Amino acid sequence: MGDWGRPMCASLTDITGKSLLEAIEASDVDGALEMCAKMVSQGVDPWKIHLSLFPAVQRVQNPPFINPHLPKMYAVYRELVPYLSEGSIEPFLSLEVREYARRPKTEKIPRVNLLPSHVGFNDIEAAIRANDPEKTVALMATFLKKESGVEFARRLVLLGSGHLNSSLGHSVSCTAFILSEMLERADIDPWPVLSALAFYFCKGGFNTTPALKKSNPFPEKQVPDRQMLLATSGRGFVPLHHTITRYAIERVRRFLGQEDYIHMVNAWVDFLGDKKGEKVSLEGSSSEPAKEYDPFYERFSTLKTKPVVASLIGMIGSQEGRQKIKRFLLRGVCDKYQGAYDPHYLTGLGSALWVLDQYWQDVSLVTNSLVQYLDFFFSGIKS
Repeated sequence: MGDWGRPMCASLTDITGKSLLEAIEASDVDGALEMCAKMVSQGVDPWKIHLSLFPAVQRVQNPPFINPHLPKMYAVYRELVPYLSEGSIEPFLSLEVREYARRPKTEKIPRVNLLPSHVGFNDIEAAIRANDPEKTVALMATFLKKESGVEFARRLVLLGSGHLNSSLGHSVSCTAFILSEMLERADIDPWPVLSALAFYFCKGGFNTTPALKKSNPFPEKQVPDRQMLLATSGRGFVPLHHTITRYAIERVRRFLGQEDYIHMVNAWVDFLGDKKGEKVSLEGSSSEPAKEYDPFYERFSTLKTKPVVASLIGMIGSQEGRQKIKRFLLRGVCDKYQGAYDPHYLTGLGSALWVLDQYWQDVSLVTNSLVQYLDFFFSGIKS
């Protein structure tokens, strides 16, 4: 990541100190947006503004759901931002600042010293079982320090894998991205992240790591890539989470041993259940290829899924075309923003673009994924 093309003429601290974070934590939407705009106008790199939000974002809630959707969305931004041209960066930054500021926040868990004795992961599970987030975060912090970030991430993702059905995948998908961002930011205090995860796992009752599902090679029906057709089939809230969950598993694969990874994919296959695969047809939805953004956005604004996908699908065969698809979709989602978004509009977009990257040679699979995501997005902003 890094510089988005703006000169740094002042540091964040020189301009506002902690005032932007304070405005977000106080749910002062207008104040946060005003401070953000001022910082950009004075030459602060927008990416540095985004990075500075890390501690405040971990406490942002999305009621009535217990899942930490906004911290996950924050982590997914790291993957989305490179697709933006400079002119689209500021609206994207404003979108995220407004989303964080307008929502309620969890209380802070007071910091404590690391525990002097040995901490096993089973101690963390016991504290979660006792519904004690304060003890859980202290144990997590001690385990993280005495073991390693990678080992902590591995163990927590495996713990989450036993609760995919009860959490609609969030026990892995939220956890995976939040942990990835924490490890990306090795220079930043991890306490806010550990607090968010302690609250979440206690509320969700995610307290028992399952035995590893070791079947390998997979039975014919469980070959992972073939299961992507099932994941991207269907429309609505639940099917979208099938795709997001696999996306999250792949993003933390680097933390997992081979047996761990096989287990995670098997747990995901179980999460898909008896879902049937279907290939979406674009027949009758012919559309001019989206060569430039303005005509694309005009079509995008009709909120008609298949014509939009039809205008993009011819570009997936080249790297340049795929980059254009990513840029058009992300900019379109930002330009449709009207002050309130379901965070799945961004995390779902991340998963759809991941499918585009990984499976671009399979036109039907990419078509499925884009239709699944855009149908969810368009249905949401129509309602």
